[in-house]
Amino acid sequence: MPVAVRHPVKLPVCIGSVLDVHLLEKHWQRITLVTIALLPLSVLFAVLSWLRRTAYASGLLRRVRLPLPVVVVGNLSVGGTGKTPVVVWLVDALRRRGFRPGVVSRGYRGAEEVTAVAADTSPEIGGDEAVLIARRAQCPVWVGRDRSAAALQLIAANPDVNVIVSDDGLQHYRLQRDCELVVINARQRFGNRLLLPAGPLREPVSRLRTVDAVIVNGASMPDLPNETFDMRLEGDAFCNLVDPARTASPSDFEGLRLHAVAGIGDPERFFSHLRRLGLSFTAHPFPDHHAFRLQDLDFSDADAVLMTQKDAIKCARFACKNWWALPVEARIDDALTDLVIRKIGSDIGH
Repeated sequence: MPVAVRHPVKLPVCIGSVLDVHLLEKHWQRITLVTIALLPLSVLFAVLSWLRRTAYASGLLRRVRLPLPVVVVGNLSVGGTGKTPVVVWLVDALRRRGFRPGVVSRGYRGAEEVTAVAADTSPEIGGDEAVLIARRAQCPVWVGRDRSAAALQLIAANPDVNVIVSDDGLQHYRLQRDCELVVINARQRFGNRLLLPAGPLREPVSRLRTVDAVIVNGASMPDLPNETFDMRLEGDAFCNLVDPARTASPSDFEGLRLHAVAGIGDPERFFSHLRRLGLSFTAHPFPDHHAFRLQDLDFSDADAVLMTQKDAIKCARFACKNWWALPVEARIDDALTDLVIRKIGSDIGH
């Protein structure tokens, strides 16, 4: 089904940001003259990252061991992989097994002070992803640049919590962990397999050999060097931003002029989901964590505007009655839950 793509035209600054995101993504998928020019910086990045990992592994830099087991959910690459739905899924899966999880996150751009995040916390304070986790997972969520400090304050404030899930903490080596899970976007994979800034990787692909499991979002990748679990995102019930009790199905939008916006790491993932639901729309990709304003969604011909639940958190305060969000849930084999519990200890949940 053909889908028109229109970039925001109201704000020139947004246009530049959106184009930069897509140019970077295309650049990181291949080897160009720009790639070669950036290779020295990537080599420097690789050396500094290796020195940092080695310093923590050897004890030159002190790791913090929490009094509770820690499960890290992270990724190797820059951009959206579907990590937030995995965190929500894991919290629910552990809770069903008798555990009482809490979540720590850096927060968008790294909160300078450790902060507790609730379902009604402003995304400007807690970050859109942390607020979404607090709403969906319904567990204690704390954010801070120093995840170990955030975790210690979470534990002090919630003594019943008995396992910590760290959102996007794979490279935060200061926090010692018991289990590492890596999420991969099957559409983007590893790009040109180079480290930043010549490529999209924060760590080399060989890092996958040392993690406990790999979660692949979107398709199978049988060539990975570790135990792999496929993940799919499901959701077909839209919620109204003005009246969350109102829901709509894809058939309710049949024949309407639709605009879809996505300010996530991989906007195409959301647009592809809408297409699978049989919807035809004009697509508007925005940078990840984009601070939406009313002007960004001022589409004069729109009968309805569709967005991700993450974007809805930032748009709810100025929402119009024809704006709809699509919640999605991760579906992963429960064997992954068994693996995590083996790593953190089955007796802790009881």
